[in-house]
Amino acid sequence: MAKAKSATVKLCLAQEPEADKLLSEDSFALLTGMLLDQQFPLEHAFRGPKKIADRMDGFDIQRIAEADTEAFEELCATPPAIHRYGRSMARRTQELARYVGEHYDGKTERIWTQGDPDGKEVLRRLKDLPGYGDQKARIFLALLGKQLGVQPKGWEAAAGAYSEAGSRRSAADIVDGESLLEVRAFKKQMKAAAKKS
Repeated sequence: MAKAKSATVKLCLAQEPEADKLLSEDSFALLTGMLLDQQFPLEHAFRGPKKIADRMDGFDIQRIAEADTEAFEELCATPPAIHRYGRSMARRTQELARYVGEHYDGKTERIWTQGDPDGKEVLRRLKDLPGYGDQKARIFLALLGKQLGVQPKGWEAAAGAYSEAGSRRSAADIVDGESLLEVRAFKKQMKAAAKKS
């Protein structure tokens, strides 16, 4: 059975206390931060939900889903924007909020708790989310397992290399400023290797 998130969990992805507090306390904020983590520095991506919260007077999945699309795009694109591509990421964030609302009654945790799923099923559910591909889904599953104590049966096999203990591959491995730099160095190395091949 997947264990629930402990109230004492303190994520360190945004490298900013208030933004990290929101990510630690709100599963949809964490899901959104992960969504924004592409073509943008990781810690800035994970600060996106806090920017939305500040501008909407709180971070609320239902209010995000129901917001006027144009007004929400404007809110997200206003400097400092939530992402380099503020408007398109605003649309993706709304799609994600609507999907979680429609499929999980707006309760993000149900993605990994509803029906006591195993790791393979949680991965499938994550891959079904708008804006989540295979790699992003595996990283999020590893993040759940490594940092939030959500460890459904077979989660390590489903997350693949991202679940390796002591690795510095992704957001799942960031616990402080130093590990962020190590993950960044690993990604740089991988890009360089990919260019050579």
